Amino acid sequence: MVYLWLRAETKAMEHRAALTPSTCKTLLDRGFKITVERSPERIFDDEEYAKVGCHMVPIGEWRKAPKEAYIVGLKELPEGETDPLHHTHIFFAHCFKNQGGWTEILSRFDEGQGTILDLEFLNDAHGRRVAAFGYHAGFAGAAIGVDDWCHQKLNPGQVLPPYKPFPNEGALISHIRERLDRAVALNNGNIPEVMVMGALGRCGKGACDFARAVGIPEEKIIKWDMAETKEGGPFPRILQAEIFVNCIYLNQPIPPFFTPAMLDGDRKLSVIVDVSCDTTNPHNPIPVYSINTTFDKAVVEVVTKNSLPLEVCSIDHLPTLLPRESSEAFSRDLLPTIIDLEKREESAVWGGAEALFREKVQAMRSVR
Repeated sequence: MVYLWLRAETKAMEHRAALTPSTCKTLLDRGFKITVERSPERIFDDEEYAKVGCHMVPIGEWRKAPKEAYIVGLKELPEGETDPLHHTHIFFAHCFKNQGGWTEILSRFDEGQGTILDLEFLNDAHGRRVAAFGYHAGFAGAAIGVDDWCHQKLNPGQVLPPYKPFPNEGALISHIRERLDRAVALNNGNIPEVMVMGALGRCGKGACDFARAVGIPEEKIIKWDMAETKEGGPFPRILQAEIFVNCIYLNQPIPPFFTPAMLDGDRKLSVIVDVSCDTTNPHNPIPVYSINTTFDKAVVEVVTKNSLPLEVCSIDHLPTLLPRESSEAFSRDLLPTIIDLEKREESAVWGGAEALFREKVQAMRSVR
């Protein structure tokens, strides 16, 4: 019997869940055992899990879970903790690409003889991720990008208000479409150009779909992918768009898309949304900011010699703007792979994830 323990998320304003009540019911019907930590932040009420038969426990009880339980979550573990970790955790660890603090998190698992099966690196036989939040990340990222551009026109010089989750895509589209209509009217009828980098991927498709949904015409949606970037940056074309949405998957060093000095010259660009959010990656192709933003402070100003404002959104959990829909889509895609935990030793997906973890632990040991 496979034992899953869904921990409560502790990241501020994270409302998603890796396992939803509907997928939990499917797993329980197959004989899985599931414990769910109560959470006031999760978009799904505790009662939704209890109703399908999950055992409910207080927040943080995963530390006392039986050794055989898989601890399932989405975002980072609580900050400031250094104790060894003994369980097998399934989550986005954000430490396999040498991000800030990568050695510290890996050393905790190494010392406790625990394991990370990273959701970002669960790949099928074709190397494609079995489940990802990419589409909703791009969708939400483009939404904030368009909204920030509107805010610059409607409320110049004022701070962008905090965001709260939307109940569904329709509500988000309706809200920003209304703001875009007013902002375009103030901008002499000029509709902003939205440039999407990595437009052919899931994330880029989500960004393009949102732009279309709020009425941005196709000719104003500039779609770049590997064909347009194969010669390597910098790319002055980016500065001609009002809104730039970066959706690439960074897996190797690449030249920057633009340099800080380029932003001092003539440009239309006033909003950057870094959906990829490789903020602490040493090869971040957008080297003009250094912090992750949050839903209560969604953008950070980039200081340039140009009078036109420039702001960056670098929220690293954008899909939580649409927590119910994004969770359901992700959990549904992940479900077959979770079921494969019944025969984990035969699963190429889980075997590959564990092998990658062992490789990264060895790399960590070599630099500590």
